[in-house]
Amino acid sequence: MMAKKVLMVVTSADKMTDGHPTGLWLSEFAEPYTEFKQAGYEVTVASPRGGQAPIDERSVQNGELNQWPEAVEILKQTIPLSQVSASDYDAIFLPGGHGTMFDFPDSAELQALIRTFAESGKVVAAVCHGPAGLVNVRLSNGDPLVKGKRVTAFTDEEERAVKLDDKVPFMLETRLRELGAQFVAQPMWSDHVERDGNLITGQNPQSGISAAKAVIQALEESH
Repeated sequence: MMAKKVLMVVTSADKMTDGHPTGLWLSEFAEPYTEFKQAGYEVTVASPRGGQAPIDERSVQNGELNQWPEAVEILKQTIPLSQVSASDYDAIFLPGGHGTMFDFPDSAELQALIRTFAESGKVVAAVCHGPAGLVNVRLSNGDPLVKGKRVTAFTDEEERAVKLDDKVPFMLETRLRELGAQFVAQPMWSDHVERDGNLITGQNPQSGISAAKAVIQALEESH
């Protein structure tokens, strides 16, 4: 059996429009990364620009940098999306952090990758703000990827609770609903994952491990 290969795509954006610092929410990368490695998978980490991925300072206020040294190290040298081919991987996983709201929706390379994964019957997964990478993905027939699909993501209620609703370019839950997704929300900070076929989404930072486990289950079912 060949080891499964997972492509994790993290944000390159370190600032919001008004200069407010942002980046990747570390646990949403590190926890799934650890799950995939423990499952024996090969993990490649890419970002829109490549190089060092910015970590949101708010996500490392309790010693998280020391908790996941391997994950932190690999974030120092991500591969640019331009050098990545969907055919090399079994699944794509998009961790969140507010940075994703600023570069994922504008990345034509990311959208093309996700479309290829989806239309090849491969696993597409995202957690928290990671589903920002799904909003501009259109399938070959022109339909939004999320149309008619059961999904979740960081909710509008959670966005207001962290007082960043005035700093993001759009509200993620609202946008997914506008695209025709069947958005499923649980109470704030619930560990909550939705799986619709090979599309897997998690609601918030609390859902990272569960989202990774759902990806592992989907990949184990597929062989």
